[in-house]
Amino acid sequence: MKKKKLPIRWKRKVGCLILFVPAVIVIATITILISSIVNSDSVFKTIKDAPNRIIELNVPEENIPLYKEAADVYSIPWTLLAAHHRVETRFSTMDPLLSPVGAEGHLQFMPCTFVGWSHPSCSGQGQGDISEEDKVNIDVIAYYGGYGVDGNGDGIADPYNLTDSLYSAANYLSQNGAAEGELERAIFQYNHSEEYVADVLHYYHLYEEEYN
Repeated sequence: MKKKKLPIRWKRKVGCLILFVPAVIVIATITILISSIVNSDSVFKTIKDAPNRIIELNVPEENIPLYKEAADVYSIPWTLLAAHHRVETRFSTMDPLLSPVGAEGHLQFMPCTFVGWSHPSCSGQGQGDISEEDKVNIDVIAYYGGYGVDGNGDGIADPYNLTDSLYSAANYLSQNGAAEGELERAIFQYNHSEEYVADVLHYYHLYEEEYN
C-alpha cells in the first residue's frame, strides 16, 4: 500500500514550526541572561544572604537574660537588641570583632560614638585617635558624651565585653528614638543604611514572633 504524502501546505506548516520552536528557546534564553545581568547585584545578594536568613536564626539562649536586662534599663524591646547583635556580628561569632573601618566589639561601635564625638580627635567616620585606656574610661566617656556604658559594674565600659556592649547599644537605641517606639529612626541612626534597617527589622519581627 502506497503511503500518502502530506500536502505541500502542511509540509510548510511543519517546517515553520520546526524553525519556530528553537527560535523561541533562543529568545527566552537571551531574555533570561539579560535579566540576570541587569539584576546581577540583586541576584548575587539574594544568593549570598539566603544562608544568613536560614542559618543561625535562633537567639543564643544564654544571651536572652542579658538582652532583657539591658533592654529593660533603657526601655526598649529586647528583641531589637538581639536583632542588632545578629546583624552586627552574628551573635559575636565574627572573628575578629573589629571591622575594616574600625568599628569595635560585639555591637560594632566606632570609637568616637562609644567615647563621644566631642573628643578633639573625632571627625570623619569616627575612628578618632583615642588611647585604649581612654576608650574604656567611664569618666572620659561621660566627659565627651559618649554612649559607652559599664554594664557589668567592673568600673570600665568595654565594647569587647558583651554586657557592656549590649548596655551601650541599648543606651544608643533608646536615646535615638527606640524608647518612644521609633524603631526605624533609631536603627537608621545606628547605621545610615536602608538595607541595614531592613535587615535589623527582619530579625526583630522574627524574634518578636518566635519569643513574644
